[in-house]
Amino acid sequence: MKFIRIVFILVILFLTNIIADNEFLPKLSQNFLEILDDEEYYDITIEVGNNPHVKIFRAHMVILNYRSPYLKSILSTNKKSNYGTLTHIKLPNILPEIFQIILRYIYSGKISLIEYDILDIIKILIAANELNIQELIPYLQSFLIENKPYWMKQNFNLIYQTSFENDSFLDLQKFCTEIISKQPEKILHSFDFTSISEKALISLIQHIKVKICEVQIWEHVLKWGIAKNPGLSSDPSSYSNDDFNVLKKALQQFIPLIKFTEFTPKEFLNKVFPYKKIISEEIYEDTIKYFLENSNNKSEPQLIKCSKIIDSKIITIQYAELISKWIDRLEITDELTNSYEFKLIFRGSRDGFTAKRFHEICDNQSRTITIIKVKDSNEILGGYNPTEWKSDYNYGITKDSFIFSFKDDDNIDDYILSRVKDEGHAIYNDDIYGPSFGYEDLIIFGWYYCETSFKKNDLSYCRKKSYEKQIRETEDKFSIEEYEVFQIHDE
Repeated sequence: MKFIRIVFILVILFLTNIIADNEFLPKLSQNFLEILDDEEYYDITIEVGNNPHVKIFRAHMVILNYRSPYLKSILSTNKKSNYGTLTHIKLPNILPEIFQIILRYIYSGKISLIEYDILDIIKILIAANELNIQELIPYLQSFLIENKPYWMKQNFNLIYQTSFENDSFLDLQKFCTEIISKQPEKILHSFDFTSISEKALISLIQHIKVKICEVQIWEHVLKWGIAKNPGLSSDPSSYSNDDFNVLKKALQQFIPLIKFTEFTPKEFLNKVFPYKKIISEEIYEDTIKYFLENSNNKSEPQLIKCSKIIDSKIITIQYAELISKWIDRLEITDELTNSYEFKLIFRGSRDGFTAKRFHEICDNQSRTITIIKVKDSNEILGGYNPTEWKSDYNYGITKDSFIFSFKDDDNIDDYILSRVKDEGHAIYNDDIYGPSFGYEDLIIFGWYYCETSFKKNDLSYCRKKSYEKQIRETEDKFSIEEYEVFQIHDE
């Protein structure tokens, strides 16, 4: 009881005097941390984590009661049944190191986020939401959005799933929906697409603004539903009635969102008809009626032209269409004359970043586009090589190659296009380099071997020599976060 009186005296001082003069707040904060660290007056122990990672914290009920509504609800029950005894509660869903950060915030009212890595901040956010510490939730979201947008874009699936698993994370949800409305492939082509929640996938479909084919959305929805039920085959011809019922139940919230009338009749026959049993009679009959009524107007009655999705972790289909215009030497305002397929043949994070792996996969391949993501920046670099890649230590000769850069991966209009001017030095073929252009215009070093592991270096660079323009603002060396090579095919 003596301790409780001391706490109330401090709180009264805070309310009556200290608010009027902020210079005393640090002292009050320090005093409360000293109370937390004091081993004499605690009246509650908190068991945090799960075996084998469990830690016991000592604290004070009166402070926890007023700082966390969640803890208040737990303590109110314990107070009735254990009055006058040491209270013990368990928080198995929170890591001990994260709870320690939050507990010190509860006592001091201070948290320095620059001391923690981004994954820890996300864990703090999730724990703050569980403990219902309302003032921390918008603060942590704002910190991430304002200070770590690049990291969040690179780890988009983690942020996306986190935001939609918690109804309180509205700011993160807004951040994510703005991205997916323009770049839906960030999720659709991610390796863990099928692990996202039903709510998150519904939001994705509802917020797509860049037009992609409805049949592609349908294919991804099917992929998601089958993955959620590992017993289902990818071949519907082998399904029993029970299998169809399982898939129908998994996709019942999605089917009304699919615009089947935007399929071509052939797409509907090949992609939808095999799954007829999971679609309601009303939707199925309305779609068939639509095709019959429009059969005399067009052989393929697709009302809206839609874009494809490019299998890339770096660029969207809009970037691919712009590069296609550059290949055909068109102006930005011109209509596309050729529809190219960008077929992914190499990805550093998948195939290995060494020059050796690049040449093993890409040598003797012509008409390739290289896309490079510069580490710790928003920059995208790249180049077009119409000739074959080689490992012969010679220059490739062509008048049709070009290199380019996008200053910001969110702004397709902020680019530099540089066409070759020295045709005899257009492409640099060497087995210690990745895809490289010009004498020094875009030079990509492979990773080097060091003792027992491959390590990424920072020796790549851009220096204007053989091409019209310098594509970077600096000639400084840079590191590569990811790069991809696509082969261009006529459709």
